[in-house]
Amino acid sequence: MTRGGQKKRPEEPERRCIATGETQPKAGLIRFVVGPDGSVVPDLLGKLPGRGIWVSADRAALEKAAKKGLFSRAAKQQVTVPADLLPMLEAALADRVVHLISLARKAGGAVAGFEKVKDWLVKEQAAVLIQASDGSERGKSKLRPPPGRDRFFTCLTADELGMAFGRENVIHGALASGGLASRVVEEAKKLEALREQEKDGGNGHRKGTKTR
Repeated sequence: MTRGGQKKRPEEPERRCIATGETQPKAGLIRFVVGPDGSVVPDLLGKLPGRGIWVSADRAALEKAAKKGLFSRAAKQQVTVPADLLPMLEAALADRVVHLISLARKAGGAVAGFEKVKDWLVKEQAAVLIQASDGSERGKSKLRPPPGRDRFFTCLTADELGMAFGRENVIHGALASGGLASRVVEEAKKLEALREQEKDGGNGHRKGTKTR
């Protein structure tokens, strides 16, 4: 993770977004490739064969790329963009974040539950605070995120955060510093950007989720 105000490392690879035309670090973009059937496929792990097509992790940029034929232009061939590309991408990113948090938990680098998270925050063991988007705002406000940039996320629902910790649902979670935390932050930023415009009235609740 980078601290607030810290400049990008010179060796950090950059790519150009086909929708905005801006060049930025790969961490802020999503890679796509053209599959054997000519359809556009998200490549979240960056391992699929083929020429990469990069789009900013931003709903407006992704919608523009899909609607304006920018994937075909970048691929220099006619390609098919699935009608459910954005929902499919959102679900894949959510699964990715859940999986990474689960790995961190199994490695002893993540805890869940108000008291455990509070204890980590007080002892400065927590590098990142993650809270459920559909949790009680009053309850969530009782925990203060660690200082710094990219230290707090609310991109997962209680059910999704619960899956990461092997429980029915979870409102509060915390990550210790380390490689897995950095990877969670990178993917969580993308997911948060996609879900931001779907929030109900900007209050953090998402349709179809339970509050607890």
